[in-house]
Amino acid sequence: MKIRNHHYRTIWRDAQSVCIIDQTKLPFAFEVERLHTHTQMCEAIRSMQVRGAPLIGAAAAYGMVLGCQHNADDQTLQSVASQLIATRPTAVNLAWAVQRMLQQLLSIAVAERAQAAWVFAQAIADEDVAQNQAIGQHGQELIAAVATANPEQVINILTHCNAGWLATVDGGTALAPIYAAHDAGLRVHVWVDETRPRNQGASLTAWELAQHAVPHTVITDNAGGHLMQHGQVDMVIVGADRVTKSGDVCNKIGTYLKALAAYDHQIPFYVAVPTPTIDWQLTDGTDIEIEMRDADEVAYMQGQDEDGQVRRVRVIPNESQALNPAFDVTPARLVTGIITERGVFPPEQLKSLETSL
Repeated sequence: MKIRNHHYRTIWRDAQSVCIIDQTKLPFAFEVERLHTHTQMCEAIRSMQVRGAPLIGAAAAYGMVLGCQHNADDQTLQSVASQLIATRPTAVNLAWAVQRMLQQLLSIAVAERAQAAWVFAQAIADEDVAQNQAIGQHGQELIAAVATANPEQVINILTHCNAGWLATVDGGTALAPIYAAHDAGLRVHVWVDETRPRNQGASLTAWELAQHAVPHTVITDNAGGHLMQHGQVDMVIVGADRVTKSGDVCNKIGTYLKALAAYDHQIPFYVAVPTPTIDWQLTDGTDIEIEMRDADEVAYMQGQDEDGQVRRVRVIPNESQALNPAFDVTPARLVTGIITERGVFPPEQLKSLETSL
């Protein structure tokens, strides 16, 4: 992704530290944070300075690197791995990346681990970029098919939360097909759900799309059904934090309602994920642990006032409580197709991927 004509990944190595883009500061400030320890990486993941299933997988891999720079014995590695996995329970990529790093590091001599860890983590990051590029191409074909059937119309795509460059190492998942279509000259417009309570759509997706000059409009979370009802949505593309092998999809809270509305109006509902987001150990989405986050994320909102100051304000009565489940599960029956780096699969055919991985 280019920001001010400079190419950025969301995470990269700088000497013996790891650099991240602090997503809690966007869209009003673009700041790079340098992390030196695995505990700093744990906090960055927990506080959502880095977020999005593929990115927190890569971040956790680099967290393993930072954790073994001074002591790489088996006990230290196991401890660091446990701490990283505990930061966020729902996204499968995090545990997948940590376990992969752990397995690779334990298989080599202790003296070799500190240097080898950088290579292993870089491989995970590079694989994510390649997977997202492939997702973009497969998804672009779906958009192109709609454009061919409606050559004079702008293709209106609705997305929820942020599943773009900022949620991955580079390229994005749900936004990758949109970027590819836009770059290929297709006329696309994106409806961007604000995505309460943290407003990742309004603050991150809209910012990304603006950087790439993709036409878009921010809408309230509850406007999507109305737009579908009036023929203003041609397809929905979202990302996911975990997909079961039967095709149930766990994504940001509110996704399920969009899927229901799309199903009612016979609008294609696609989920874009790299294969590490698929949990081959789970069949039923109701078995996925749903992260419950701090109620203050609902009680407070952050924004920029007329003087340009970023402020945090309370939006509910002091006497009121708030509930903050971070994700919901969309059953496979509501999903048209799952866009992976291996192609587009109806949910019932997703199992065929498992044997080829």
